[in-house]
Amino acid sequence: MKLFKPLYERALVWAAHKRAPAILFVLSLCEAVFFPVAPEIMLAPMCLARRDHAFRYAAISLGGSLVGMCIGYSLGYFAIDWLLPWIEHFGYAAHFHEIEKQARDDGFWLLLIAGFVPIPFKIFTLASGAVHMPLLPFFAGATLGRGKRVFLVAGAIKLGGEKGEAMLHRWIEPVGWLGLLLLAALVGWLYWRGIHG
Repeated sequence: MKLFKPLYERALVWAAHKRAPAILFVLSLCEAVFFPVAPEIMLAPMCLARRDHAFRYAAISLGGSLVGMCIGYSLGYFAIDWLLPWIEHFGYAAHFHEIEKQARDDGFWLLLIAGFVPIPFKIFTLASGAVHMPLLPFFAGATLGRGKRVFLVAGAIKLGGEKGEAMLHRWIEPVGWLGLLLLAALVGWLYWRGIHG
């Protein structure tokens, strides 16, 4: 089943739009709160089209993600009781509670690691808010965790050009599924650590 390639191809269309930087900002914001598509799939072709603007585009994406992370943190802080039935409905309750415990104990390091996993970052920001994680380590961990991703993509495209983008297009499906496997491995590790910790 192909899930990531069609989304990637849609993002290529968005990347050619005259308002692409604004769309990238909004996509990055939405992905950090609820949207399942990582903004890098739009960031990569934008960087390819204007390699001299690659790091500017990465900064725009990071800015949108940070706004989204603040929304996710606020939802966790103020509305977690309202959100928990939805989290349970989608089957993330056990994972959420384990991540919540880890966010309380090792929030900064958790966000630093989670920033590289494409899909679940919103769960980490909600959990950080739910346990009232202090804002300074939250922002530091979230900024470094998410920032390393977007700037690595921008740097790879800036250096690799069309070959780098072609490789991303060719491997987007396995990379997407690898991201899901990394999520499962991270959650399993957190669960194991919680039991044996």
